[in-house]
Amino acid sequence: MAPRSAIHAARPVKAQVTQNSLNSTKVKLLPRKDIPLGDRVQRLFTSLEAQIDGNHFTNAIKTCDKVLRLVPDDEDARQTKLFLLLQTERYDDALALLAHSNEPSAFERAYSLYRLQRLDEATLLIDGVKRKQDDNRGALHLEAQLNYRQGNYQIAFDLYSQLLDSSDPSSEEYSDILTNLQASQRHLDFINTDYLRVLDGLSSDVTGSLEHVLPPVPPASSHNTSPGVVASANKTKEVERESALVRKVRARRVPKGIVPGVTPPPDPERWLKKSERSTFQQTRGKKKGSGGATQGVVESAGSSATGGRGRSGGQGRGKKRK
Repeated sequence: MAPRSAIHAARPVKAQVTQNSLNSTKVKLLPRKDIPLGDRVQRLFTSLEAQIDGNHFTNAIKTCDKVLRLVPDDEDARQTKLFLLLQTERYDDALALLAHSNEPSAFERAYSLYRLQRLDEATLLIDGVKRKQDDNRGALHLEAQLNYRQGNYQIAFDLYSQLLDSSDPSSEEYSDILTNLQASQRHLDFINTDYLRVLDGLSSDVTGSLEHVLPPVPPASSHNTSPGVVASANKTKEVERESALVRKVRARRVPKGIVPGVTPPPDPERWLKKSERSTFQQTRGKKKGSGGATQGVVESAGSSATGGRGRSGGQGRGKKRK
């Protein structure tokens, strides 16, 4: 057995343990070395590429924001974010990003305006793009779609025909252009010839009513209204106002819990005695049971005969008690 002094020498002193733990804690709290800016940006672009390959577009937009916070003038991050915003249909954010961009992106701005139904502004931008770049297929696609949306089917048909002639028949673009071309052709056929066959197929009553119905009158502006029209309009407004005042019920006179027009009206005989109400008379008549069979009562033959004699002869009545 080891001597006691050797055992005490082998054990660490409590003060020593505390000092060692403090030293280890200080080592853990030492600040790590700062990563250079270029390495941080490179790591973010690596994550961005993986997120785009995995179709995680929302996280990819956040990664682009991180890159732009580090390097505000990075055009690659800005263009990638613009692509992601268009892919996720965030067109308002795309326009806001393009407003702060130094690089002119007329086509992307026109596409965003087209998807936001601002067709006139998009048409002006596309015209400017075509003047600078005649062979821009994206601009031709967007111009054809704008004309189709605005009802210019002949122009859309011509543009789609031009795109179809210069596209590869085995590509996906070819099938998309062919679908749009057929849609434009159907609209043109209906406008030119098909509507006549549709009218011929209608009944004579419908066609006669269509021929005699007046075309809709466009709303007149305040500058072109005649005095007679203004007077009639004012008279109509006064009549409507008076009818609304008549129909309107004063809210302070309506009891709580009563909805006018929904809650059933109260009983008009509620102020009469129950014996004077019409329902009370009907109830008494039903209780007498004149002529009707009583439900749930079974009488034997003897009792029914005795009861009959008592009622007919009057002998069934008991004597009055003194």
